[in-house]
Amino acid sequence: MKIALVHDYIKEFGGAERVLRVLADMYPTAPIYTAFRVKGSSCDKEFLDRKIIESKWAWLIKRGNLYSPLRFLIPLVWRSIDLSDYDLVITSCSSYFARGFKKSDRTTVVAYCHTPPRFLYGYETSINLMKYRIVRMYAVVVNHFLRIFDSWSSEMVDRWLVNSENVRRRVWKYYRRDAEVIYPPVEVEKFIKGSKGVKREDYFLIVSRLVGAKGLIEAALAAEKLGFKLKIVGEAVGFSQIENKLKEIKGVQLMGRLSDEELKTLYSKAKGFIALAKDEDFGMTVVEAQASGTPVIAYNGGGFKETVVDGVTGILINGVDEISIEKAMARFNEIEWSRSRLITHAKQFSKENFVKGIVRVVKQYEK
Repeated sequence: MKIALVHDYIKEFGGAERVLRVLADMYPTAPIYTAFRVKGSSCDKEFLDRKIIESKWAWLIKRGNLYSPLRFLIPLVWRSIDLSDYDLVITSCSSYFARGFKKSDRTTVVAYCHTPPRFLYGYETSINLMKYRIVRMYAVVVNHFLRIFDSWSSEMVDRWLVNSENVRRRVWKYYRRDAEVIYPPVEVEKFIKGSKGVKREDYFLIVSRLVGAKGLIEAALAAEKLGFKLKIVGEAVGFSQIENKLKEIKGVQLMGRLSDEELKTLYSKAKGFIALAKDEDFGMTVVEAQASGTPVIAYNGGGFKETVVDGVTGILINGVDEISIEKAMARFNEIEWSRSRLITHAKQFSKENFVKGIVRVVKQYEK
């Protein structure tokens, strides 16, 4: 069976790209088709061993971060990609659609959806450009036609897979399609092994791209006010000014992008992990923390409600203001956290379970 993989774009390396990495390892001969590829980027470095094919519009949209302002070209971008020769296409789709490409009647399309495009349906996005009037005016016109394209391209999908119950509900709401939840792959065993015998230190950890909608500023201000140490791992993205704002807050240590080994060490030594995104699609870093035996303070919303057990593997809070975080810290310090219970819970989100789920689905379409 001839298989192709499709992904939004090759630029930053985050949770969706970790999923793509596992899919690429599962199907090593499958080329990866994408809107554009930024050579030398963190994501590009992770896929140097794979054949990556860009759209015909890549030369334009990847210049100077124009892929966001030039979203009106998205239908043309994906229609320029012809996958008619493939029996099965697995598309890892999110904010840049990764759908609408040409296919034949014999081509089966399986979509692993990280989320329907957040900017189209009123969800908070990582970079809030809507605060500018000219952007809002532009969006009113462009987003109308992109929603039409989003709806049309969703109909070409034969099977929907999603990363959480949270996203499953979104797929039904916007596309009226049933979807199966296959939790994304977390290298649980590696984090468990890396945390054995490690001595805890007195700091809290955040692992996130330095963008909005992640609660980074709120966590940093709380750390400054309440006096706890906070380390943040992640790189800045696009037009985001979050990094500059974080540098002005005392008590926050920006670690930049780290290797997997360095990250595992930080997870295992941390007193706790903080995740304050209000409507996270899933949240792999929260699972990585729990696999390291590190309890979590997370916002009570989105995918965190599926990955954190309040009072057992972490604390769920209903606000990200200073008072809510202060109360969470007090409760956090009162609980005697069980490393074994944290790890047991994290195992259900393992890479092995993800692979089994994908293999089971793909076998149904083998020709």
